[in-house]
Order: sequence, then C-alpha cells, then structure tokens
Amino acid sequence: MRDLIFRDATEADLPAIIRLLAEDQIGGRAEDPSEPLDPAYTAAFDAIERDPNHRLIVAEIDGAIVGTMQLSLLPDLLNRGAWRGQIEAVRIAADQRGRGLGADMIDWAVEQCRARGCFMAQLTSNNDRVAAHRFYERLGWQKSHAGFKLYL
Repeated sequence: MRDLIFRDATEADLPAIIRLLAEDQIGGRAEDPSEPLDPAYTAAFDAIERDPNHRLIVAEIDGAIVGTMQLSLLPDLLNRGAWRGQIEAVRIAADQRGRGLGADMIDWAVEQCRARGCFMAQLTSNNDRVAAHRFYERLGWQKSHAGFKLYL
C-alpha cells in the first residue's frame, strides 16, 4: 500500500511543481521548468501563501512529489453567503497515473472544502483534456456550466 501524503507546498517545492505543470501543456501556454525558475513563479507562490483562502498543495510518496493542485476557498452571496471550494491545476506525474492517486487527491480536496463549510466544490478543466473529463465524471462530478476565458 502506498503512503500518500498531502501537504501545503513550500517554496522549495516550486521546481517540482512547475515540472508537473509543464508535463501537461494545454491551451498554448507553456510553463518553463528550467532553473533558475522565473521569479514570477516565486511571486505567485508568495501571493498564494499569504492568502489564507488559497493553498498550493503537493502530494508525495516517500518524499517524492507526485502531484499538485491549488485549492481556493471563495466567499459567495449565493446560498446565504456560503463558501465554495475551487480546485485547480490538478496534476499527477505522468509515470504515476493510473494508480488512483488523482482520485485520492480529489477526495482529499473535497474533504478540505467540507471541513471549511463549503456548499460545493468546483473545478475547471480545459476542453482538450477529454481523459480528465472522463476521470472527473467517474468520480461523480457533473458538467454543469460552460466556462469562458479572455486572455489578456
């Protein structure tokens, strides 16, 4: 049995996180895992770390980072001011896929949302990630909205 641990990322984890994000390039925007890392990654990490409603999470097995995601808790006026959890940038290392780690990671994130009193958890997934869509649907997620983006 694997010993999967979820924890908040540290700045020292950034190279591994950016490598995971770079493995799965979608939408024409490429991450650059070359070191030294672009200082913009550190600035973004610092902003996430300072905000108690945002968490950058890593999943590790035997000290090796095998997954990452960002978990954001969003205040809302809907449902009488209830909160919602936003799960984004979910990645599992290519050589670790198919072992159930992604399902474990999503289950953990949903429990974090429940613990914070969220009325729902939500995520977005690029239209080109058809396999990811099947994965989320197998976990019971519903395609309920169309998303729109305007790149600036």
